[in-house]
Amino acid sequence: MTITNTKSLLPLPPGNFGLPFVGETISFLTDNTFAETREKKYGKIYKSHIFGSPTVFLAGAEANKFLFSNENKYFTATWPKSTRILLGPNSLSVQQGSLHQQRRRLLAQAFQPRALANYAPTMETITASYLEKWAKMNTLTWYPQIRDYTFDIASRLFIGSNGGSQTKLASLFEEWVKGLFSIPLSLPWTRFGKSLRCRQKLLQHIEEIVLQRQQQQNLGEDALGILLQARDEDGNALPLDELKDQILLLLFAGHETLTSAIASFCLLITQNPNVLTRAREEQKQFSPTEPLTTENLKQMTYLEQVLKEVLRLIPPVGGGFRQVIQDCEFGGYSIPKGWLIRYQIGKTQQDETLYPEHNNFDPDRFAPENAVDKQKIFGYIPFGGGMRECLGKEFARLEMKIFAAKLLRGYEWELLPEQDLSLVAVPTPNPRDGLKIKFWHLV
Repeated sequence: MTITNTKSLLPLPPGNFGLPFVGETISFLTDNTFAETREKKYGKIYKSHIFGSPTVFLAGAEANKFLFSNENKYFTATWPKSTRILLGPNSLSVQQGSLHQQRRRLLAQAFQPRALANYAPTMETITASYLEKWAKMNTLTWYPQIRDYTFDIASRLFIGSNGGSQTKLASLFEEWVKGLFSIPLSLPWTRFGKSLRCRQKLLQHIEEIVLQRQQQQNLGEDALGILLQARDEDGNALPLDELKDQILLLLFAGHETLTSAIASFCLLITQNPNVLTRAREEQKQFSPTEPLTTENLKQMTYLEQVLKEVLRLIPPVGGGFRQVIQDCEFGGYSIPKGWLIRYQIGKTQQDETLYPEHNNFDPDRFAPENAVDKQKIFGYIPFGGGMRECLGKEFARLEMKIFAAKLLRGYEWELLPEQDLSLVAVPTPNPRDGLKIKFWHLV
């Protein structure tokens, strides 16, 4: 591998730019086999044209190391234009350089161990109420219910809003998410245009919540309370416009991806009864009356392996983007300045050398004696990597573990027949028919 600043003599990666203007965007968004078919045809490195930009696709631990270790040298973090506009100009996900690092430190206060320990009882209470509700319903479509569940937790812990899934905020949010990965045409009838209008309404709603909270003497211990009290190195609070964008990002990250991850856990553990039995056995070691704390959750080692394997096999985020800010080379190909790079989490975590029989659901890959996630740096990256690794990853792990422990301890369920369990990939993986189940109390 060579990396150089001079104009490269190496060829561009193989591939196809597709149609004028739209390139291969529609295939990328709708075809689950997009990466697979191109990798078979061109190899692990190939070019395409998506979201209005020529793009090089990379996969594997070495490619990730190349990307993550050259941040701000050859690459800078970016997202497709539609995503950047809808997340907002002040969002951590689009901030760069020292401002990004400074803001990341500030937002990290909402995910410190002490904050997470404070969140756990609320997560457990909301989880218990949803599980009871589902047992009363008996038959249900699980995925939209899990969406409501994660939105209730996110809205409660991030902005102090109770029953968020039943408010106007939730329906606006759902419409807004649909345009995050779309062709950025602002016409009112396009998916992007509709999302843009929803963004304005969401920001108005968040502003009202922020202004209300600022009037209170006690700012609270949720993420909004923490961020209202946070100060940067110069002693300045976050300005209102930025605070609104950051809260919107937290709601997205703490809801959309978690819905996908929890639904994938439900699907995979149902399809693998041996794993389900072992996970249930482990729960018998713990007192059913003791609250779930960050301490006793750490002792659930087999459940930890199960959740790691869920995130390996069906990562909620398929990959990320980088903007090339300087000509460089990788794997025998030149990558021009101005192009995008798409790194692929899903394809990385299917590497046969690290994950033999990668299509099998096997939590023992992550048993201490195997620990495949430690074997190769950046070979396991469900939360991304480098200085842009997901800030809320411990929040996500905590919520998944509390949900899983409560579910395994007290409930039974089975998949209803004649449903399509194949996954829709965008915006995050979810079962096509919504995961229809029968649900009841464990006897």
